[in-house]
Amino acid sequence: MNETELIQRLTRDLPTSPEVVVGPGDDCAVLEVGLADRWLLFKTDAVVEGVHFTGPTPGDLVGHKALARCLSDVAAMGGQASSALVTLALPPQFEVARVDAIYAGLSRLARRFGVAIVGGETTTHPERLLLSVALLGWVEKTRCVRRSGARPGAALFVSGELGGSIVKKHLEFEPRLVEARWLVAHFQVQAMIDLSDGLATDLRHLLDASQVGAELLADAIPISGAARERPAGAGPGSAGMAGDSPAPLRAKPPLLAALTDGEDFELLFAVASQDAVAVLDGWRAQFPQVRLSCIGRTTAGGGLQLRDRQGVRPLEVHGYTHFA
Repeated sequence: MNETELIQRLTRDLPTSPEVVVGPGDDCAVLEVGLADRWLLFKTDAVVEGVHFTGPTPGDLVGHKALARCLSDVAAMGGQASSALVTLALPPQFEVARVDAIYAGLSRLARRFGVAIVGGETTTHPERLLLSVALLGWVEKTRCVRRSGARPGAALFVSGELGGSIVKKHLEFEPRLVEARWLVAHFQVQAMIDLSDGLATDLRHLLDASQVGAELLADAIPISGAARERPAGAGPGSAGMAGDSPAPLRAKPPLLAALTDGEDFELLFAVASQDAVAVLDGWRAQFPQVRLSCIGRTTAGGGLQLRDRQGVRPLEVHGYTHFA
């Protein structure tokens, strides 16, 4: 049973309430709390030693990543983060200086995005360090973006560059909160998701939720320098920290890395085709240091296809999946 199958099994009969606007199956839960103009966003995520980072990883980068993952999900809903709780599980023999560094990295990122750290929990773990963040935020009711709104013929965009995140980016990435807030303030974004498990997997999540298909343009997919230059043995992607495996791992072709590596934490979103040029021009003017690429379009037919110089064919590859 892989992660998707397990989630479907665990969430099929969960209790709910009238306050739940969006429950399981999107980047954040969305809750009605009685405010006229906005909804509450609620998100939790965890990083685990040996899965999302290694023992030698500097503590400040561990703290940064733990909070940044949640912030990236709030960005994908078009929202703003507000406050967080932190659960820290430590092995019996831990270094106080490392824990201090973790909280320094976490706090530094929180201050940048106006997030209050309001408490949490500490406990023991028999083997390794685990850090879990529960994050609250908010989004205007007129600007909340889900995975499920994409319509056929929409332009698909992705921010930044993809692939090779295990080299460095997965520990230092910038959550695209500012960019997402700009997008929802100026355009009607049909659907959006952040790229945590790889473009090939996360795009399928968006397509399934929206009940549409898509055609990707191979030449338009933005491939990072790390994905192009990564030597053999560097591992596929950091979502599963495969690069820490003692077994040697083959380097991937750059396009395959961009499609499947994971932990890019960029925004993937759909807008009406008539808005595509305005989105691209506006983004370039507003965020000249952050690349934006139109990588394809949604289609009425189901499935995911890739168009390259040899023609159009079904895209068979997938990104990272826990338990697979």
